[in-house]
Amino acid sequence: MTWEMVDEGWGRKAADFASLSEPANSREYTFVHHRLGVGGGDRLLDMACGSGLAIELARIRGATCAGIDASERLIAVARDRNPDSDIRVGDMNATGWDDASFDVITSFRGIWGTTPDAVDEAHRLLPAGGRLAMTVWGNVGKSPGAWMLQPLRWATDEKVANQANMVALGRPGVGEAFLESRGFDASERFEVPFVFEFPDPVTYARGLASMGPAYEAIQSVGEEDFLIRAEALAEQHVRPGLPLRGEIQLFGYIGTKR
Repeated sequence: MTWEMVDEGWGRKAADFASLSEPANSREYTFVHHRLGVGGGDRLLDMACGSGLAIELARIRGATCAGIDASERLIAVARDRNPDSDIRVGDMNATGWDDASFDVITSFRGIWGTTPDAVDEAHRLLPAGGRLAMTVWGNVGKSPGAWMLQPLRWATDEKVANQANMVALGRPGVGEAFLESRGFDASERFEVPFVFEFPDPVTYARGLASMGPAYEAIQSVGEEDFLIRAEALAEQHVRPGLPLRGEIQLFGYIGTKR
C-alpha cells in the first residue's frame, strides 16, 4: 500500500478517531515525552502524527513542534489543534525537511519493521546525538485488554498476517537490532503504559471502527456488521458504574544518532 492510500482507512472517521480513540493514547505520549525530557528549546517532529494530540502535549511542555502524516483528514484535525506548528501531509519516508532539522523525533506506533526507510529518514533529520523514540505493540494476545482488539482479526487472513509482521519490533532484541542497523545506538526496550477506555459498548465500537486496521476488517464484514459485532463483544465486559477498560502491552525504544 502506498502512503497516499493511508487516508482511505485512517482518515474516513477522523473526528471519531480524534475524540473517541486517540485520547486513550495520552498515557503513552506523556510517558515518552517525560522519558525524553522534552522541553523548551527542543525541536520535535512527530512522524505519523495522526490527529496531532502528541504534538499538542509536546507543545505544552515547551517544544517547538512539527508533524507529518499520510492522512489529509487527520492532518486537518492536527492543524486545528496546533495552528502554529509545521504540520504536513506527506510521506514519512521522504519528508522534505532539511538535514538535522530536529533534535527529537517521536513515532507512536507509526514506525514498523516493514518501514525501515522511515528510520533512515529520521536519521537524516537528526544531528549527531539527536534522539528517535518509537513505540510498538508487545504481546497483544496475552494482554488483559486483548479482547478490545479482537475485531481487527475479522480482516482477511492475509491482512491479519501483515499486521503480525508489522508488530514484530516488540519482540525481545528485535527493535534494538533494527535501530542499531540503521545508525542509532539503541536503549533496551522499556514498557509503556497503555490503556483503552470507553464509556459504553456503542462508543467502543465507534472508536475502534475509526482506526486504520479496523477498516481492513470492515472491508471483510461490512461496517454495519462490524459495529454490531463489536458492540456485542463489549457488552460481555461491561462493569456497572465503570468504563470499559483494557490494558495492552506496549514497548518503547529510544535510539541516539551516532
